[in-house]
Amino acid sequence: MIVISDTSPICYLVLIDCIEVLPILYENVIIPQAVYEELQAESTPKVVKEWIENYPDWLVIRNITNASDSELSKLDKGEREAIILAEEIKANLLILDDKLARTMATKRGLKIIGLLGILLDAAKNNLIDLPTKVNQLQETSFFVSPKLLQSILSQYQENL
Repeated sequence: MIVISDTSPICYLVLIDCIEVLPILYENVIIPQAVYEELQAESTPKVVKEWIENYPDWLVIRNITNASDSELSKLDKGEREAIILAEEIKANLLILDDKLARTMATKRGLKIIGLLGILLDAAKNNLIDLPTKVNQLQETSFFVSPKLLQSILSQYQENL
């Protein structure tokens, strides 16, 4: 399975100590160069910067071949490159949280999942306790609508 990720899902998975669910669920995850750079930015939390400095073997960094796509100009560079890379290498799944980026990716026929979807899948595979990780996530700057959060927790409860 070819999986591409944007910056924020990786950032938050590191912050809540869940980054290791990615190789278990997907084997390898590919990020574009822009995402790699964003994970090293000055504003990035220290723990995330330390993680990306010594990133694991399952994380692959790739350059995109065609950076110009005017339809994606409203997105940040990481989101833009993640969508372009997903199209270029025909990814099976694109990990995105930004609403506009998700809308654009879906219109392009890309299959997407967000951070909460990953956490739900990890919980279904008995890798994490979802309510605990959601509580940890809420202690970060991650924003999620109460309605979406309740939907995810309800899906989790149905699978117990």
